[in-house]
Amino acid sequence: MLKVLILVGLVGAVVAEHAFSSQHIHKHDGHHETVHHGHGDKHHHDYYTHPKYEFEYKVEDHHTKDHKSQHETRDGDAVKGYYALHEPDGSERHVHYHGDKHSG
Repeated sequence: MLKVLILVGLVGAVVAEHAFSSQHIHKHDGHHETVHHGHGDKHHHDYYTHPKYEFEYKVEDHHTKDHKSQHETRDGDAVKGYYALHEPDGSERHVHYHGDKHSG
């Protein structure tokens, strides 16, 4: 049993040498606000938190040639970010984007 665990550990170490992957997520919890809506006696209460977060990930696999990354932030209705990847033809694609309540 111990030999199997050591072998699995060694195989994992060799495979991990060829690829790299990471991610980061950070959520900012704001103050909760109560939103009231409804008609007559039927009222519905929603508890709304101002959406705010940051997200990032990256993959670098030299064996499969898979290289990509993304970063995005949101603060209320405003979202912005980018993603990048290596295309099969060898070119690199970089896309920057943003959106808010005025634009998509």
